[in-house]
Amino acid sequence: MYTTIQKWGNSQAVRLPKAALEKAGLQENDRVEIIVHDGNLLIVPTKKHLTLRERAAGYLGDYRPLEWDTGKPAGKEVW
Repeated sequence: MYTTIQKWGNSQAVRLPKAALEKAGLQENDRVEIIVHDGNLLIVPTKKHLTLRERAAGYLGDYRPLEWDTGKPAGKEVW
């Protein structure tokens, strides 16, 4: 696939073909990192942060918190 660098305001832009985005598993508004390595531009997807709703949907309900012993007081801790 080929494309052209074009002016966009005070910056330059490259349009990414839909097929390239699909192959990379990317879509509109995904965050990416641009890295320059050995004179090449690399566009790397950043880790997607899950919303609270997405995190809660993955919760299986099997977590049970436990207490742990932190040891005897070593100084002037309040008991």
